[in-house]
Amino acid sequence: MTDSGRPCRHPLTNVAENQRLLAHEQAVKGRFDAIVPVLRRIVGLQHEPDFIERAQAVAREQLGFDLPARILEDAWIGSLDMRALYGESVMRTLRLMAEQARAARTQQGGDDVVSFFLDCGFHAVDITPCSDGRLKGLVRYILRLPDTAVRSLKAYAGAMFDVEANVKRWIETELMRYREGRPVAADAGTRYLKVAVYHWSSSDPTHEGCAAHASNERQAAEGALQRLREFRQAIENSFCCGASVDTLLIGVDTDTDAIKVHVPDADGEMSLYRAVDNLELYRQTVGDEQNDARIKVYQAIQGTSAATGWGVGRGEPHEGMRRLIATLLINNLSQIEYVCGTWGGRYPDIGHAERFISVGDGFEEFQLRNLAYFAHLHTVEEGAPDIDVGIKIFNRLNLMHGLPVPLAVHFRYDGRVPSSRERTVERCRRVKAAIESRYADLAQKGLLVCTMTVQDARSGSPIESVATYNGSDAG
Repeated sequence: MTDSGRPCRHPLTNVAENQRLLAHEQAVKGRFDAIVPVLRRIVGLQHEPDFIERAQAVAREQLGFDLPARILEDAWIGSLDMRALYGESVMRTLRLMAEQARAARTQQGGDDVVSFFLDCGFHAVDITPCSDGRLKGLVRYILRLPDTAVRSLKAYAGAMFDVEANVKRWIETELMRYREGRPVAADAGTRYLKVAVYHWSSSDPTHEGCAAHASNERQAAEGALQRLREFRQAIENSFCCGASVDTLLIGVDTDTDAIKVHVPDADGEMSLYRAVDNLELYRQTVGDEQNDARIKVYQAIQGTSAATGWGVGRGEPHEGMRRLIATLLINNLSQIEYVCGTWGGRYPDIGHAERFISVGDGFEEFQLRNLAYFAHLHTVEEGAPDIDVGIKIFNRLNLMHGLPVPLAVHFRYDGRVPSSRERTVERCRRVKAAIESRYADLAQKGLLVCTMTVQDARSGSPIESVATYNGSDAG
């Protein structure tokens, strides 16, 4: 509400997009939230003579798929294995919603945004958020960018990304420019932009912040900023100053989805004390006309660049960076309004409420807050800290209530490379086996339901199931 008591209606809000995103969120989360009520209904049918037929009919009608026949057929021996049934239902819902999202997917202005990035001087945008499920909707909701416009989106616990792996990704991007001229030629004068995103909770800052940083906002911001500096320094040390990259640090209040953008100075350096608080900017502009609100956005960036004291910097960032920051701030104003209009300004689930853990490369089809905790990795040894955080989160969400932890191992392969799919399938199986070994106690009790899928690296490719044995894979 505004100070006068009127409902908030920001002049720069994209109302139609807010309505579309709300419908999408309600549809996807509604599918997952229906699982427990449906399974409770099925439990009451297990002693009926036509139990299997009736259970499948309920599942098809309410969930949109058949339940695993082997679990239902074994119910007459003892009790229905609800842990296995729950885990399988979560994974089948995931597959169903992913297929529907893939079928309905469009470019959604991706080409226009790529052109905008190029106009700002960036030929690639690489974003690393924290693995926290509350940031799962970062690109599509919080920043309002098309998925296809971002070069890479890989999450790490605490946004503490692997510097060496990111340098390798930069090399691949630059090689493509030299060899193929995509998206622009190597002499175009554009830069690679690396963005790190940390988060905090304004409602309960000491408990509901970033688990990887003990809910300490300053520690989370410092950690992400240090990684950005190390990445930039690694590029310059290895490929000289002419190969410089731009970096950007963004914070997110996961209670409101409002962002805080740390504005670089003329040298590209950032400070924790030099940032635009977009929630404050929203409050300052909510009663303005459109043009006045836009002007205030740019004035806020200029004012932040002129900060003194702890936040002092060496001048303003280049024009392209200012345009990008202004666009992200304006886009995020719609998301602040989205939270205001739907939940009265703050999400009801300010803490974790993820439905499953995603391990590996992640699903491009799902960009939705609190749907999945994401642990990007190649091996369990490498990503153990990220998975440990996820298991800790699901201890409260599921294990304390007797529900298993649904865990989806998903890797992408390059169909252009011979035997790439076969090697990726084997990686899935190795990672699954390592996870079940690391959390053997949970696995033995049926409290860890782990499925495997692979997918071609081409955007929009179908998701393919991987069998749990060394036989043929399911389609």
